[in-house]
Amino acid sequence: MGKTILIVEDELKMRRLLVDYLSHEGYETIEAANGQEAMERFDPERIDLVILDIMMPYMDGFAVCKSIREKSGVLIVLLTAKSEEYDKLQGYGLGADDYVTKPFSPKVLIAKIKALFKRLDGDTNEAKGTIRLDGLELNPEGHEVRVDGRPIPFTRKEYELLVYLHRNRNIALSREQILDQVWGFDYEGDIRTVDTHIKRLRQKLERKAELIATVKGFGYKFEVKR
Repeated sequence: MGKTILIVEDELKMRRLLVDYLSHEGYETIEAANGQEAMERFDPERIDLVILDIMMPYMDGFAVCKSIREKSGVLIVLLTAKSEEYDKLQGYGLGADDYVTKPFSPKVLIAKIKALFKRLDGDTNEAKGTIRLDGLELNPEGHEVRVDGRPIPFTRKEYELLVYLHRNRNIALSREQILDQVWGFDYEGDIRTVDTHIKRLRQKLERKAELIATVKGFGYKFEVKR
């Protein structure tokens, strides 16, 4: 089954350009001209990825990203004319999966989208058995996390990060290693996005947050008693 992408962009010329490129690559597209329209047309059962402009009337991209994350872990790529580091960190803090600064090449955007889908599909195709660890459950097939039997909403990137840490348990991982393996070598953002996502993981894991230890001056380690 093909992938469906929601394009949220208030500039008609840019929106049509993205539709043309994505359609040529075989993707189904749905269009929205502003944030309110995006929320009306967003269907978590149908849409696989959202291309989301930040600077829009009525409801900006950050607000849309936050609203989507409250109901879905769908992939989100932010588009913006801003290049300030703070805006990127804010976007990643809200759960965005990648970030492209305008002006950009549509071919570069498509390459990023393909990389996100490839990473996601690769994760789905790995071991399907549920991982259980003292009240923490990871379901690779369903991308689900449970703490003491209670389901916890995780974004795709948060889930990928948790799984990567677990697979390398009791190994000290540098921020650079985590960034390369979870976000990819072509990631353009700041390394501090790792710290932002670790903070979100710990908040969601509640009493299991202690499983993720900080290695001072280096990175992080998923600690499990041998």
